[in-house]
Amino acid sequence: MAEVNLETSAKSAVLLEPESGKILFEKNAHAHVAPASVTKLMTLLVAFDAIDQGKVGLQDKVVTSQRAFEMGGSQIYLEPGEEMGMQDLLMSIAVQSANDACVAVAEHVSGSYEGFVDEMNKKAASLGLKNTHFVNPHGLPAEDHYTSAYDMAIIAKEALKYPKLREMAATRHYKIRGDSAKPMLLDNHNKLLWWYAGTDGFKTGWTSEANFCLASTVERDRLRLVATVFGVPEMRGHFKESMKLFNYGFSKYRFFPVAEKQHPLAQVKVAKGEKDTVAVVPLGTPGVMVERGKDKNIEAYTEVVDSVNAPVEAGQKLGELVVVQQGQEMRRVDLVAQEAVRKDTLGGQMEKIWQRMYAVQ
Repeated sequence: MAEVNLETSAKSAVLLEPESGKILFEKNAHAHVAPASVTKLMTLLVAFDAIDQGKVGLQDKVVTSQRAFEMGGSQIYLEPGEEMGMQDLLMSIAVQSANDACVAVAEHVSGSYEGFVDEMNKKAASLGLKNTHFVNPHGLPAEDHYTSAYDMAIIAKEALKYPKLREMAATRHYKIRGDSAKPMLLDNHNKLLWWYAGTDGFKTGWTSEANFCLASTVERDRLRLVATVFGVPEMRGHFKESMKLFNYGFSKYRFFPVAEKQHPLAQVKVAKGEKDTVAVVPLGTPGVMVERGKDKNIEAYTEVVDSVNAPVEAGQKLGELVVVQQGQEMRRVDLVAQEAVRKDTLGGQMEKIWQRMYAVQ
């Protein structure tokens, strides 16, 4: 990475482009830092993994334990035995940074607080993180509870897989217990949602040990960036330092499109299917991040399979879009089936054979 003339009061910081994983700026990126409530981004990620795997659902009713009730710090004042929907609890974590909601979610997802923390560490290991270890799901100070600016940027990159998680993190206000005698309006702690256009995540943090911390993400003109700042001493400084990183990133880089989103780029033959071909489309937004002024001679070509046997699932990978600049590969974008193609009946297959034979005659 080239030297960057950028100063920050953060103890450690990273600016990352998540599609390529390229680090655009770093300062003490791998140093161990106390994550405070930024920890909750991993809590949300593990919970959404469980939802994605069908282990739990957003409509689940979660019963508050004594342990959740006894949590201090930022909270939604859960009572022992109180039932709340999983969605409201996750929103309470994302918006209000509620510690008691973290405990309730952890126990519901994994059966125990300790089991959930174990899942957090397994997730960190699966992402290849070398400087992260959790001992709780909320981020209150604890021995052996740490992360790094780089590792948390990778956690944020992984969290981008779940649009619903990002939607929650971008919610400015949310009301819980609306039909009860004690409704509560939650206000998002992430001021970038108001102060910096394009912000849609993720999580703030503060303790006297950690100072001010923030993991955030912004998308502008199809370029998405992730920033993490830790150990900022001044109040609201984590927002100022994050905006400084984003300003640098968006001023120096831009997104270069190579195809239209969801636009078919090729047709693949389908054997034994109700349809003979299926269109392939790029997954996500096809393009690359480039340094401004250095966007010449960028091209893209497709590499797809010759044929595929039915059934074909919508979204099934059938090839790649390869982006090159002056012959050097910059990025590969998955090409997937635009729609599902069911396997044809034996009668249907025979009819197609007869039609081809007739056409030849």
